[in-house]
Amino acid sequence: MVEYRFAAINSAGKPITGAITADSAREVKQKIKNLAEKNQLQIKSIEKKTTFLYKAKKGNEKPIKGSQKAFKKDEVVDALTRLNYQVISVNKVLLDFNMKPPTLDIVNFVKISAELLDQKLPYGEILTLLINDTQNKTLREALKDINAELKKGTDSQAVFMRYQSIFGKFTSYMLGLASKSGNMTEIYKATAKFLERQQEFKKSLKSALISPFVTVFVLMLAVLYYVGYIFPETANLFLRFGIELPPMTAFTLKFSNFLKDNILVILSIVFVPIVSLLYYFRTKTGKMFLDGMLMKIPVVGNLIHKTVIEVFCRVFYTLYSGSAESIEPIRIAAEASGNTYFEDKIKSIAIPLMIKKGVGITDAFTQCGVFTDTALSRFHSGEETGTIKNTALQLANYYESETVFKLKNIIELIQVIISMVIMIVMIMLTLVSAETATVKPKMPGM
Repeated sequence: MVEYRFAAINSAGKPITGAITADSAREVKQKIKNLAEKNQLQIKSIEKKTTFLYKAKKGNEKPIKGSQKAFKKDEVVDALTRLNYQVISVNKVLLDFNMKPPTLDIVNFVKISAELLDQKLPYGEILTLLINDTQNKTLREALKDINAELKKGTDSQAVFMRYQSIFGKFTSYMLGLASKSGNMTEIYKATAKFLERQQEFKKSLKSALISPFVTVFVLMLAVLYYVGYIFPETANLFLRFGIELPPMTAFTLKFSNFLKDNILVILSIVFVPIVSLLYYFRTKTGKMFLDGMLMKIPVVGNLIHKTVIEVFCRVFYTLYSGSAESIEPIRIAAEASGNTYFEDKIKSIAIPLMIKKGVGITDAFTQCGVFTDTALSRFHSGEETGTIKNTALQLANYYESETVFKLKNIIELIQVIISMVIMIVMIMLTLVSAETATVKPKMPGM
């Protein structure tokens, strides 16, 4: 998140200033350009808010060092002077990179905040404590700015949404909503639970899908290196002496020569589709297609699908307050699911049906085609009895228990399969290498 301040003159000749924040400098400058064209402004200057390192002291006390964000060096000097500090030095940070903080740091922030809120500690004091204990620079600076804005009386929703590039869209929305609601502790607890489940699911999915693929990929590279470079050196040595090669050795040598003669074609066939797919999956359409396919792949896809529904139900339970106000919780819960295909079906089918035709929640969800029969049955029961909120929580807890148990079993099964694949490959390499020991050179005169 970057912030720029601009100075301009309007059509009446009066000077005005303003500040705009966005995810990138390019986006900020485009916003300023659009604002100038819309309101007939003549832009005079654009300044970026950057970090300054300062060193100052008060009286005979030991000098202190710190950092402060500002648009100009003079602003930092003036602020320190007003606090009766003698400024020793103020220098602009040349490489001011703010990487997004790790998910674990954000989870810890929300979780600790929920625990302290439960102990009736004022939120301002909680932020002060966490600012002092947070090690990540980006998160610490964000919390400082949030604390300062909240003390000024700025709307909490607007403040937290300004930092959605750090916390994420859903987390920012929930934390901003919590400050305005009468149930701040519960919303923080629900957000912490959501973030923990999201992190746990990503970790499990990585173990179930990504790690095996990486292992197999590295194994194949090792095999290709052996077959394409190391093995031919030995086999060709036998040929130079006119020694007949055993069957497996001869086949492996032919395969090695084929790889070397067609290496560019093989690499193109393998990597061009992979690169093309990766590029396609980065687009909005590709991301939606990928998320839809992930829920349909054998074994793991069913667990991914149920986890998405679990997250949706957990968020819906937190935000839902009555049938008359169900649209916004459904929209936010769909966005929080983390699956663009699931989100699109909810937004493009379920919500329009509920708004335009007055269709009930269960019927609207049925038309989406992204909910399981179990989920639809539970929503139908909850809608009839007026307990749809508690039904959503029960469904979330049920799917959490089921997916956690089954995913552990799948991970163990995949690890066993990978171990067997490695064993088979190593046995084949050993057999091919050992066969060379049976080579017998022709005796002289034979």
